[in-house]
Amino acid sequence: MFQSNRSTSMPRRTAVWSAALVLAAFFLPQTGHESRRGTESVIVQGSGVESVRAAVESAGGAVTHELAIIRAIVAEVTAAQRDRLENTPGLRVYENSTARAAAYLSFRPRPPAPFVNRSPYDTQYPALVGAARLHDEGVTGAGVTIAVLDSGTWGHRSLSLDSQGRFRTIGGYDAISDAWTWIPRDDFGHGTHVTSIISSSAAYFGDDSRRRAYNGMAPDADVISVRAFDAEGAGTYGDVIRGLDWIVTNKDSYGIRVVNLSFSAPPQSFYWDDPLNQAVMAAWQTGLVLVASAGNTGPDAMTIGVPGNVPYVITVGAMSDGVTPRKHGDDFLTTFSSAGPTYEGFVKPELVAPGGHLLGLMEKNDALVREYPEFHFDDDFFIMSGTSQAAAVVSGAAALLLQAEPWLTPDEVKCRLMDGARPAVNPRTERFAYSVFQQGAGMVDAYEAVASGASACANRGLDVASDLAGVRHFGGRANRDSDGTYYLRGVEGDAFVWSDGYAWSSAFVWSDAFVWSDAFVWSDAFVWSDGHGWYGEGVDTDAFVWSDAFVWSDAFVWSDGLATPMSVDSWVGQQ
Repeated sequence: MFQSNRSTSMPRRTAVWSAALVLAAFFLPQTGHESRRGTESVIVQGSGVESVRAAVESAGGAVTHELAIIRAIVAEVTAAQRDRLENTPGLRVYENSTARAAAYLSFRPRPPAPFVNRSPYDTQYPALVGAARLHDEGVTGAGVTIAVLDSGTWGHRSLSLDSQGRFRTIGGYDAISDAWTWIPRDDFGHGTHVTSIISSSAAYFGDDSRRRAYNGMAPDADVISVRAFDAEGAGTYGDVIRGLDWIVTNKDSYGIRVVNLSFSAPPQSFYWDDPLNQAVMAAWQTGLVLVASAGNTGPDAMTIGVPGNVPYVITVGAMSDGVTPRKHGDDFLTTFSSAGPTYEGFVKPELVAPGGHLLGLMEKNDALVREYPEFHFDDDFFIMSGTSQAAAVVSGAAALLLQAEPWLTPDEVKCRLMDGARPAVNPRTERFAYSVFQQGAGMVDAYEAVASGASACANRGLDVASDLAGVRHFGGRANRDSDGTYYLRGVEGDAFVWSDGYAWSSAFVWSDAFVWSDAFVWSDAFVWSDGHGWYGEGVDTDAFVWSDAFVWSDAFVWSDGLATPMSVDSWVGQQ
């Protein structure tokens, strides 16, 4: 059981910075447009949009967004108007803050030779995770649409055309301006990079003398770009939730099956009380597969961000091939990849994927290129590291799986991807190279996921309808003992030893959920003990291989002065 002296406060967390990275974040309470003088932007939630709108207008506030997906609106209000709304029965008021993160390397070394000399057309991650084998068998994501909720995208040929040179859907909805466009834009660059990892098509068109080289994971998938982050990589809860609302409303019209969420913000409440997480859960309930980045604030425990802390979704951490894609003995988990468990005790991430120095498209005038020109090549290509990139790999893998088996539900897609994953195992001891809280089920393998017949191995014990209705909330198996070691409740130590083909015992028993109770609360000390005590970890510094075998009180409120750091600009050094 979790032990605690506090039940309504969130844990303090320490940030871990690399010597080469300095971050400066400036939090501005605005919604993508300048707030009116003397007002602030808030999310007001109630029993329905119309009743909430009436309450806001009665209080004198100005409505800027409708968020039907969570029965809420975004409004500009004065302090007196906010106070009136907060004292109206049946309403919840959340701040709608923006974080603009300015990240930079404290020095600018020349990129290592492997980055400089690498061919811009040679992307290794589809082969590394088994996607290239599926491409050879005709599984390329055709017929599946992926929505990328990010900073937009660039209309590059490899994104506008499929692997046969045919035009495909790549329109875009701008959640900031609330408008559709057939010519999406991306002034920042992050959204384009993520989209190209997911779906960039052939590097060579019409050259039959060479084997067509796929740049992305699902080169024939359609893409809908949903822009919710501006030219500085900043976004608001209101814009992101409006983007999710649009996706849910239009998913059947465009055939959207997968949603990529390559952004992260620190948790400010338990997962079910966060309005963005509520929108994510509502989207999952409609049959969409949502893939979220774990965050780039690792390697400490309990660093998983919003919305990756939602237990239903597929949360992805990052590994690196050590710039030697054909040599696996030097692969490693990146130091920035956020680790679990979540505050509610869930094992996160569920998977890891390539997220170190991934090559993707980015226009030369984009903000990221101007900030980091040393990682831009041949006008079109950019090298970037992060769990954003890793999430994109898994979104592409999900599209391949859904082309092969379009009848799969989101829970089944999650199950198959986990079942097909390859955990990092020490070849000498056949034990974890990394903890389950760091790597989940292991590195995604798209080919094995398609071959898998697993079922009912993910999200067991969870009930998204009850969760959204506030009837029941859930906790995971993770716990922490008196000496600071994290372990899994109800899972014996030998469950961490890989045997019988390195299969996870009891069909991912660690992913089961429990109804939340007062006993499931964390202790006051939310920092790592010395030595990072992962129970049953078996960590070894030697090289490892990715094994082929394989209900809260209503009084709970967000902390005063909430500023939600929502940004896709989370630069980390290349790994």
